[in-house]
Amino acid sequence: MSERSDFPAQEPEPVTEADAEAVSRQLGRPIRSAHAVAWRCPCGQPAVIETEPRLDDGTPFPTTYYLTCPKASSAIGRLEGGGVMKEMTARLDEDADLADEYREAHEDYLARRAKLGDVPEIDGYSAGGMPERVKCLHALVGHSLAAGPGVNPLGDEALEMLPHWWKPVSCCDEQAAAE
Repeated sequence: MSERSDFPAQEPEPVTEADAEAVSRQLGRPIRSAHAVAWRCPCGQPAVIETEPRLDDGTPFPTTYYLTCPKASSAIGRLEGGGVMKEMTARLDEDADLADEYREAHEDYLARRAKLGDVPEIDGYSAGGMPERVKCLHALVGHSLAAGPGVNPLGDEALEMLPHWWKPVSCCDEQAAAE
């Protein structure tokens, strides 16, 4: 398993043509309305994309931090399949301090999205079930990676449960070799 120190905060970077190509390979479709690379995997590839709150076609898009790495997504899917979300949601009901920290993570998410634009249709909605439940670990991990340690307690916990998905090679290197 990993330690949170494996995932330091990073400054968002403009999306380069190479980044867009990598993310398109990761997702199996063209990248949409990307604002920045919010976090790079230790292998150097984009892993979290900061997405505009309104897609180019006008559709409101509440998922500001979109996890793109298929190896990370697969590892997170295994956590979700193992019942981690249900356990985390139960803890929110039992632990007032955790619930307060999770609400603060929700507020942080909203504040970060507001810097990208105002979309009234999604006002007050963050991602991943915040602030009352855990609905999607992918969204929480994306937020945790983009914001850095200590911002999203449940995203941080999920990261600590993950193996080193970027080893032995990155997802884009594997996909490029298969083409």
